[in-house]
Amino acid sequence: MQLTGILETALYCNDLTAAETFYRDALGLTLIAKQEGRMAVFRCGDGVLLLFDPVVTATATTIVAGSPIPSHGTQGIGHMAFRVEEAHLSGWRARLASHGIPIEREIAWPAGGHSIYFRDPAGNSIEFGTTSIWWKDPA
Repeated sequence: MQLTGILETALYCNDLTAAETFYRDALGLTLIAKQEGRMAVFRCGDGVLLLFDPVVTATATTIVAGSPIPSHGTQGIGHMAFRVEEAHLSGWRARLASHGIPIEREIAWPAGGHSIYFRDPAGNSIEFGTTSIWWKDPA
């Protein structure tokens, strides 16, 4: 038995409105669900990105089908990486620039692959990385 991928990943953002605008407009993700003041959910490939208000998810209980979802209690800056194709990196650089998003760092990894790092409105470290960072792309 083995895990087959990541179903969802979460980041915490004190200003969900700013975060929703950033992920929708600057990164082009599709908003698929929203609970005002608590969370926003975006489709990303075959998984989802959950954006949570850290104060609400640490204290408020959400009931689904009669069962409470465990509180998260996480706060502070996080990190996540989006998989991008090497050929699209220049397009992403231009898109970030067009939205006024500064690139914090670019890395050409010694074993292959590239990463572009920048910040979302909450200060989370966001990365666009090519798959060859972790495994070799098939030729």
